[in-house]
Amino acid sequence: MGFYARHILPRLIDLAMSNKDTTRLRQIWIPQARGDVLEIGIGSGRNLRFYSTAVEHVYGVDPSIELQHMAREQVRQTHAKVDFLGQSAAAPLPLPDASIDTVVSTWTLCSIPGAVEALKEMRRVLRPAGSFIFVEHGRAPDTRVIAWQDRLTPIWKRFTGNCHLNRKIDELITGAGFQITELKTCYLPGPRPMTFTYQGFAARD
Repeated sequence: MGFYARHILPRLIDLAMSNKDTTRLRQIWIPQARGDVLEIGIGSGRNLRFYSTAVEHVYGVDPSIELQHMAREQVRQTHAKVDFLGQSAAAPLPLPDASIDTVVSTWTLCSIPGAVEALKEMRRVLRPAGSFIFVEHGRAPDTRVIAWQDRLTPIWKRFTGNCHLNRKIDELITGAGFQITELKTCYLPGPRPMTFTYQGFAARD
């Protein structure tokens, strides 16, 4: 891992994920988590302060040691117990089947190399009555924007930790065995190839 990926990229990710628009969406969706939570791509821990008292335990998955160090600084902002799992989300999780009440993924599925495998692991550990909360950016519905997303992604992902602008998030989720129960989409402020956003809930199919 080079100097950029180890020292600069984590700071850039934290900065990008702490603007007013991402914060507003966190305030809407994260308080709806309950019980034992699996957060995929916990990153620098920007979600932690938004978990309600209905959350007892958070398992935060992220392969970046640098981002994990940053997330540990946020732990004091939540009452929940927090354990960090320093691994790829696509690798087998050290959690039993059907042991998690809520899975949370925010701006993460764009960058996981094995996104489908990660989603299948998330489904495995989610209880039958559990909920999957997702806020992600991805493939837009507009032809011109899609063309730019496809054009930019090969270069973009090299400097953004494998972030793909053109992943069809809803199809990834349903393709892994989830049923989307609520879906909202919109462009956030900013360049359209980077800001088309999927928000919603999913359940085990």
